Amino acid sequence: MFTTNEILYQEWTGFRRPGRLIAMAAAALVILALGLLHATGNHASCDGPCPTDPTWPDGSVVSDKFYFLHRDLGENGSITVRTTSMTGTITYPPPSHDQIVPGLVPWAKVGIIIKDGVRQGSSYAALMLTGSHGVRMQYDYRHDIAGSSGGVSARSPRWLRLTRSGGTVTGYESADGKQWARVGTAKLPELTGTAQVGLFATSPGDLTLRRVGLGGATEETRFTQAGGVFDNVALAGTDPAEGWRGESVGEMNHTDWEKYHKASGAVVGPNGTMTVTGTGDIGPVNTEGGRPMERLLQGLVLALLIVLVVAARFGASGSRPAHAGDVPITRRVLAARATLVAAVTFVTGLLAVGTVIPAGLAILKGNGIPVVGASTLAEVRVVVGTAAVLALMAVLALACGALMRRGWSAILLSASAIAVPYAVTAVPLLADGLSQWLLRVTPAAGFAVQQTLTEYPQVVAHYAPSTGYFPLPWWAGVSVLCAYTVMVLGLALSRLPRSGERAERPMD
Repeated sequence: MFTTNEILYQEWTGFRRPGRLIAMAAAALVILALGLLHATGNHASCDGPCPTDPTWPDGSVVSDKFYFLHRDLGENGSITVRTTSMTGTITYPPPSHDQIVPGLVPWAKVGIIIKDGVRQGSSYAALMLTGSHGVRMQYDYRHDIAGSSGGVSARSPRWLRLTRSGGTVTGYESADGKQWARVGTAKLPELTGTAQVGLFATSPGDLTLRRVGLGGATEETRFTQAGGVFDNVALAGTDPAEGWRGESVGEMNHTDWEKYHKASGAVVGPNGTMTVTGTGDIGPVNTEGGRPMERLLQGLVLALLIVLVVAARFGASGSRPAHAGDVPITRRVLAARATLVAAVTFVTGLLAVGTVIPAGLAILKGNGIPVVGASTLAEVRVVVGTAAVLALMAVLALACGALMRRGWSAILLSASAIAVPYAVTAVPLLADGLSQWLLRVTPAAGFAVQQTLTEYPQVVAHYAPSTGYFPLPWWAGVSVLCAYTVMVLGLALSRLPRSGERAERPMD
């Protein structure tokens, strides 16, 4: 009867054959080399210093670009307006730059806003009309509250009101300016002292998907602009002698398209009518704002294939007696092998991913490339989680080898169930629905642990696996992988004898 330590030692002696250790080292080098190559090969394409992306106090990159007609507002005050019109234009991408059509994108925005100055990334609360989502109250970039639905016209105007009491801003809407309904209340700890209050307009790019591959899609963005007409503007808490000031928050009228279309500005007309036009967006950003850190794991698919080959062949070794009197591996032996494979793979992944992520992030930032979702907590989760997922997948391949008793058959099955779904969904090859299905029901769901991007309903983006959005939260994806690993390993253990723990030396 062998002790557990003796079994572990004997299996480690068999595993540490030069071929297997070299293969694991090669997997780590692939992750490092391709990740650092990706980082060093990306540079910001700016004439001169690149503009700094606005950030929220937690360090996350945000979008904060709009035209603002504003005045000073004390710690207590309000603004009330009537909106009578909202219009816009959409410009088609090449080769049809001259094709400009009237229209509003769903998240075009015109309305009123209270903001902590005109600095990008500062705290704010806004009440707005949108292209297709009715009245909304949004604040501090990530928060979105729905009001009533419907649009606006001269025959059916919309009244909007924001009130400020210190750091609390409340939004109201009305159809007639008499009966008011509260939309929402925002607590803004960053909003102190004198703020800016006024009218704004902005419009994000219109996203168009172009079909490629076997149903996949790539993105094209159309330039858009939006404008609103306001009257019956009433202010409280401002200096009556102060005039309106109009300016762009963020660079505007800067690109060729913006210069051509005169995308921003404000006009004060007769009888107190004000027209404000702008382009851009106010809110969180997606991949358009930079690179997610998981893009640094370019070599993960190749490294995964190496790990699966090593683990599957190790699981199948010794499962078929080569000589009379040879004893098949037992449950304790397979459990020892699973422990060894998991430990070696986890350490390999931890060293490789734990090196390439911080090094790659530093290189990208030095090259002027912003990185989205790169908080310290997210970085730790990606590093440790990816190493743990690789270890679980190695155990799954090992169990397949022990169950099928043929190394190459187990390799083919493991690669088909794990590596192939991950590889084909990482690029715009398959239809988004099929890609999402594969990452829900296969062991490749575990790679959701890499996701650092957040899907925001108020941001139009291509939310698909090929752009870094997994269909399951990271904990659910890891749970799917764990279920497969436990099931297959349990089945493999159940087919092995309980006694006769004499472990065999690996045959290959």
